[in-house]
Amino acid sequence: MAKIAYILLCHKDPAAIIRQAERLTAAGDYMAIHFDASASADAFAEIAKALKDNPNVAFARKRVRCGWGEWSLVQATLNAVETAVEAFPRATHFYMLSGDCMAIKSAEYIHQFLDDNDADFIESFDYFESDWIKTGWKEERLVYRHFVNERTHKKLFYALFKAQERLGLTRDIPADLQVMIGSQWWCLRRRTIEWLLAFIKKRRDIVRFFRTTWIPDETFFQTLVRHLVPESEIRGRTLTFLMFTDYGMPVTFYNDHYDLLLSQDYLFARKISAEAKDLRRRLGLLYSAQGAQFQISNEGPSLFKFLSGRGRVGRRFATRFWETESTLGRERELLIVVCKKWHVAKRVLERIRQVTNVPAIEYIFNEEDAPLPDLGGIQKSLGKRTRHRRALMRMLFDYFETDRLIVCMDPSNLDLLNDFASDRSVTRILEIECQFSDDYLIGHAMRVGLAGEHTSNETLTRLLPTIRNDMVHESDLIRDAQFENHNRLRETSSEADNIAALGQFLAIPDDKSREIATTDHLFAD
Repeated sequence: MAKIAYILLCHKDPAAIIRQAERLTAAGDYMAIHFDASASADAFAEIAKALKDNPNVAFARKRVRCGWGEWSLVQATLNAVETAVEAFPRATHFYMLSGDCMAIKSAEYIHQFLDDNDADFIESFDYFESDWIKTGWKEERLVYRHFVNERTHKKLFYALFKAQERLGLTRDIPADLQVMIGSQWWCLRRRTIEWLLAFIKKRRDIVRFFRTTWIPDETFFQTLVRHLVPESEIRGRTLTFLMFTDYGMPVTFYNDHYDLLLSQDYLFARKISAEAKDLRRRLGLLYSAQGAQFQISNEGPSLFKFLSGRGRVGRRFATRFWETESTLGRERELLIVVCKKWHVAKRVLERIRQVTNVPAIEYIFNEEDAPLPDLGGIQKSLGKRTRHRRALMRMLFDYFETDRLIVCMDPSNLDLLNDFASDRSVTRILEIECQFSDDYLIGHAMRVGLAGEHTSNETLTRLLPTIRNDMVHESDLIRDAQFENHNRLRETSSEADNIAALGQFLAIPDDKSREIATTDHLFAD
């Protein structure tokens, strides 16, 4: 059975560290603690006194002063790992934690998971080919030497960098290493740790290189594990659930995140708020639970992205600079069917084709595989279609040899609606307003990744009003835009009203509109 040596790097909140150590070692596991040498001596004394009689806890023999982006974080980790290897010979796995981490599964589940997965879990993506680094320095982290802390000695840090850049003082990356990058929160098997420690004793040149790289805790272990362990024995992921905001700050979890955390396909989570006392209490009890069952839905990242996105307002409607002089043509008429229920819009579109023979295409700005003719490559991706939307539409008018064309769009495509409505051509919009049952909204949440098969009812109950309000908000934005030719086909309207709306939108007589409006099950899910 797996026995874990937790490698804990921490610098504050001694009471929480003591509780964390007692909780994790109570299940028979171990912990090696490195408490930042820059932190309070009294705080460290409090921790050492409380845990001195716990045989499953050890302290790194040498404490170092840790600074963000420095080698010191790697050195602190190595000091704790070396202590753990010697103090806990029965440990089979070594798991990196911070003081803000807590288990989101039971010890029983975690041990079984590691028994069933004989592999190392560490994010390790190609440093130069991956997009793990979103902005800022990339090559500069490695080929220049970084001697001081960027946060505490900012002027000196950048002055040294500029001097090296000006003098061309770059260095080569070790030729036999493919540098990798990823999260510092890993779980490695004992054999891997022993190989790694032996390797760095033998290859001091590798240590010297990484000592003066910038943010080496994202590259050192990630690179060496890939160098030492067969690829088939590495899982390129972390077992610690963490998310970041658009500003690069870690997302913090609070009391109402309990069910969400348990449903994620991870063993630990970071960061748990120090103020979330009830969450910490419940997770603490969970760790020692026997026979606990977990329904994994894994919707956390997509749900966070959706909910945080609701807080952003404002869009850019300006014409793309390369389209300043372009137009679909004054004599042309673009008819846009807008509907959140795509299947309803497609049903309406098919009926319009049958009744009017006007060329109609479906959600070409929303569905990658929407059927389109070959237009020289511009149609190949959603990105190209959106960037060159007017050019795309002109080519479709030409392809169908028509001056009237119908296209479907999602209500979220307000920027496209604004753009086409500002064109010299005539733009008409038919908004199809449908009713949204709870079952439909749940299905929608699952289709877009906001929920999974095992998402709890409590999470869904909290989520549904947000999704419903989001759909209403999209419709309100379209209404607020006050488009000149805007008609509405409503599920709740009378047949006469819907016939009139279709007649105005398509400029067809009532008998033709009636054929479309009276189609059986027009709004059915």
